[in-house]
Amino acid sequence: MGGLAICVFCASSSRIDRRHLELAEQVGAELARRGHSLVSGGAKVSCMGAVARAARAGGARTVGVIPQALVSVEIADQDNDELIVTPDMRSRKAEMDRRSDAFLVLPGGIGTLEELLEIWTSRVLGMHDKPLVILDPHGMYEPLRDLVVKLADHGFVRPRAFDAISWSRSVPEAFDLLEVRQVHLTPTGEDYAEAEP
Repeated sequence: MGGLAICVFCASSSRIDRRHLELAEQVGAELARRGHSLVSGGAKVSCMGAVARAARAGGARTVGVIPQALVSVEIADQDNDELIVTPDMRSRKAEMDRRSDAFLVLPGGIGTLEELLEIWTSRVLGMHDKPLVILDPHGMYEPLRDLVVKLADHGFVRPRAFDAISWSRSVPEAFDLLEVRQVHLTPTGEDYAEAEP
């Protein structure tokens, strides 16, 4: 299977360990090798820039989406095949969601966490059936996973939330999971009444 528009959520911070940049480069290269295209946050710096450069080097099409306020801060990647400048962060995320067939989450900061949780929640609520995978070879998201398990144990999160996401420690496995057709989760009235996953 090929030809997916894969949205990669990842860091724009310049103060990160080199291993995270290398992971982003591996993701971009694998994405291109499998014939997919990239949708990203449109920044030239850090992991965002690394994944896009590696994807283009492998022949993949890249689309960057960046809010006007961050064009100079995150340094917009003008080498994208298409660079979309949005009025704000909310419209940025909406445009990235609209253009994507699947979502891959790499280690990142609170912005990446926000993107992950929004996509995860909307999938649990049946608002989309696009694959969502966390690629975490270094265990950065293990505390989050433990937290969600604990919340589920206390009844705050429904077990179905774990059907809406996949976790991986390797790049090839993450792409294998992204390429699997997802089962649409049909929410119950109870899900909507509580408005929580």
